[in-house]
Amino acid sequence: MTEETVNFEEFKKLDLRVAIVESAEKIEGTDKLVKLSIKMGSEKRQLVAGIADQYAPDAIKGKKIVVIRNLQPRTVKNVESQGMLLAAVETNGKVSLLVPDRDVADGTHVA
Repeated sequence: MTEETVNFEEFKKLDLRVAIVESAEKIEGTDKLVKLSIKMGSEKRQLVAGIADQYAPDAIKGKKIVVIRNLQPRTVKNVESQGMLLAAVETNGKVSLLVPDRDVADGTHVA
């Protein structure tokens, strides 16, 4: 498999931000999907993420995560996702959310 590369100008187009999870709820009728309400500074959004089999909704409420802010919205199971959280995914499928290692304000730009 050949790795596709992106140039620096393409990378700069991504708007990565720290967000705080204000609420999380499992999407009914699914095993993995959770709807997150997030806050990035004064902006609020909702995301859909396939992490419900590894993170209970109560366990991620209040957690600061890293998201792609300027991803084109996508509807998943009739719920609009307005961005994407970032996570490491091991070959065995284990998921680990990317989180800041220090307390930073929600809305902070990730570079």
